[in-house]
Amino acid sequence: MHMADALVSPAVGGAFWAVAAGTIAYCSSRVRKDLDDRKVPLMGVLGAFVFAAQMINFTIPATGSSGHLGGGLLLAILLGPAAAYLTIASVLMVQALFFADGGLLALGCNMFNLGVFPAFIAYPFIYKKLVGREPRQARMVTASIIAAVVALQFGSLGVVLQTVASGVSVLPFNAFLLLMQPIHLGIGVVEGVVTALVVSFIYQARPDILENVLQEKPLGNMPTKSLLAVFLIATVLIGGVLSWFASENPDGLEWSIAKITGSAELPETEYMEHTKLANLQEKTSILPGYALPEENGHSQDAARTATDKRVGTSLSGIIGGTLTLVICTVIGVLLKRRNSANPQQAK
Repeated sequence: MHMADALVSPAVGGAFWAVAAGTIAYCSSRVRKDLDDRKVPLMGVLGAFVFAAQMINFTIPATGSSGHLGGGLLLAILLGPAAAYLTIASVLMVQALFFADGGLLALGCNMFNLGVFPAFIAYPFIYKKLVGREPRQARMVTASIIAAVVALQFGSLGVVLQTVASGVSVLPFNAFLLLMQPIHLGIGVVEGVVTALVVSFIYQARPDILENVLQEKPLGNMPTKSLLAVFLIATVLIGGVLSWFASENPDGLEWSIAKITGSAELPETEYMEHTKLANLQEKTSILPGYALPEENGHSQDAARTATDKRVGTSLSGIIGGTLTLVICTVIGVLLKRRNSANPQQAK
């Protein structure tokens, strides 16, 4: 559900960049007050895990479409809304800057759709309400699935409204809405099940972490090394190996666009900002499309092409996960230092 710049006008993109900046400032303030030693490494490792998990596109049966984990709800459950938003924003920034996944102009929209809706709508108003004050595994599983579906429905609606507000005439509101909502219902169910499985695992291993986050308490001196190790190993396996087997079907957004226009690619726009940002993204992308750069003018056999694809995918998973881990950890450390330097502000 990563929007490309072609879907967003400069006015809409700029407005949501402003919203994203304001939300980051708000979340930074909240995290600075609540952050403790245990949550800083969790932000980094979970950010890397979500980056890797988003590389696994799963097929939606009987549709010819695919989807991937958004991760915003999972992060909110494990970190709380504010830290979750900063983490998913970091994931999206790494994807856009270094892998050309999602547009730079559309980055604010993507942060809103994939960050605000799960962290500040689905988590507090759906998940927490269903789980209640005394969490039980069955409640958490049910709440995870329902909240994930709600988050994806809001997120896909956000894409439709942002696109229509941008004046993309080739995607009429009614037709776009009637395709986006049902396909993301299926994607939301799968995300909910995956989220429920991860939450169930943590509930069995470390229920105290889930309870403290739910009750907005610091993790304190809780040992988290074993949990961090599990997520790091999972990140390497998912990003480095399992990503080879991701579905090649278009994702829900691309599929919806193709159903209306006949092509997943929209025609080029006349906005100068699109061209400038596309040129910038071309310069910053180290592995565009999570693949090795193409060698122009050199033919390659099928075996070499398949090998290069797997190498590019693995490198993307490892490098992207590492970059996300570093950025999220640095954010946590900087906010924690500012909190230590301003003890009165934390009260």
